Formats: sequence, structure tokens, C-alpha cells
Amino acid sequence: MNTLVHPSVAEQSEAEALFRFETGAPESLRAAMGMNAARVGGGVVLSVRNDPTRFWSKALGFGTTGPVTAELIREVCDFYRAERTPYAVLQIAPAFLPEDWDAIRAREGITAGSSWVKLVGATQDVIARADALETAPAGITVTPVEPQHAAEWGTVLVRAFGMPEEHYAELSASSATQPGWHAFAAWLDGEIVGTGTMHVHGDTAQLFAGAVLPHARNRGGQTALLAARARAARDLGCRFLIAETGTEDPGTRNPSLHNMLRLGFEVAYERPNWSWQPAPGAA
Repeated sequence: MNTLVHPSVAEQSEAEALFRFETGAPESLRAAMGMNAARVGGGVVLSVRNDPTRFWSKALGFGTTGPVTAELIREVCDFYRAERTPYAVLQIAPAFLPEDWDAIRAREGITAGSSWVKLVGATQDVIARADALETAPAGITVTPVEPQHAAEWGTVLVRAFGMPEEHYAELSASSATQPGWHAFAAWLDGEIVGTGTMHVHGDTAQLFAGAVLPHARNRGGQTALLAARARAARDLGCRFLIAETGTEDPGTRNPSLHNMLRLGFEVAYERPNWSWQPAPGAA
């Protein structure tokens, strides 16, 4: 296991970023998407009732201030039942799973899904690796996102991740001007073709939403976005960078993972995504 930061630090970094991302959305958008959030047991529980992507309802950050217990998980699931959330994901670092986890999840109807990789990088090391790269991005420039470009940036973000533009572009764009967030755009021939943002929490910077549109890939844009955020994190006094991406299934390759490893990020641990759905027939 990576020892740059304790799992509690890595989990809280991500949890706080997602909590701020969702709760900072305009109230009209939160109402349209059926959004609600709560802080429970040291973690956060996020619900987006009207979410066809099934990505944004998630509970995470647990085990950092107290143990994960049957009572805690019941409270999380009760929140989702009260919100009439059709699907949610619980993300708990392996180090914090209790010995009776299988019994807990059986009682609540929680099943195993895919896994994510949690990565950690020392800010100065990542910058040094980026500075040592011999090839510059091909035609790509990276700049902070100005308010007048927030809407375009939000649209590119959801397009790059294959999400619907309705609601999701506004959700993403709203974060670009929120306090604590630092959004960057990759430009090619006068248009935004890539996105990346980060949220500062203590001495860590949570990297989020790094993606490039298909027609602009393989030009070094994602690496340039990583490097720009690392330099911004250094200037803000952040010692560590935290990020997540999907694991590689046999026979597949995740370019995002390899871009981060090339810049000196280290795999801290793999974390399963635990899926929850209400029991059939539940009101």
C-alpha cells in the first residue's frame, strides 16, 4: 500500500470534493435533479434521484473518524430510501471495511461492482516529472478557466465523459466558479477540447474531471492538464495530489491511469464500488 498519505486523508479529500461539487450547484438545478446530501458518520451521502448516468449518488469518506458499522450503513441506506434514490454506490477504502462486512451488505442488499484505483502523488515529484518530459503537447495549450468560458467548459466536460448535456453541463459549469475549485481547460485551435479541475482540502489537492474530447486525444492534453493542476496545487501549498480512475480489466488499457503513473503517481489501493438499490416493491 502507498504510504504517502493515510487512507483517511485520501478518502476525505475525495469525499469533500464531491460534497462541495454537488451541494454548490444552483438550487434550481438541485431541485430539477432531485439532489440532496448529508454528512453521516464522518463521511458524506450524496443523492441525485434523477440521474440516468447512475454516477452521482454515492456515499464515501467513511472509516476516517470512526468504524464502519452495521448502524452506520443502515443510516446511509435509510437516507437513500427516504430520498427514493433508485441506485447508489458506497465507496469504502479496503482498510476500513469491517470484518462483518459481508453480513452487513447482505442485510442491506449491497452487491459488489467494479473497482477504482486510488492514486497519490507528491506534488513536487509530479511537477519534476512533468518538467522532465521531452515532448510538449501537440498544439494543446492549458489555461485556467475564466468565468466567461465556464459554460463551454462544462459542456466539454460532460461530452468527454459521455454524459447528457441537459443539467449535467450546468452542474459542471457551476463548479468552475465556486470557491475552493480550480478549473483548467485544454485548448486546440481556439476551442476547449479538454477539462480538469481540482479541489483543495488541507494540504491535499483532489484532482477531478480530467478528460479530453476524442478528436483531440493522443496529443498530450491530459498530461498537460495534470501538470497544470500540480503546479497550481504547489502554489496553493498542497503537498499531495489525490486522484481516482477505473481499474484495468484483463486485455484493456486505461490511458488515464498510465498518464498518472508516468508523472509519478503511485497506486495507494484498489477500492470496490458497492452497489445499493432499494428492495423490489419498496415504497
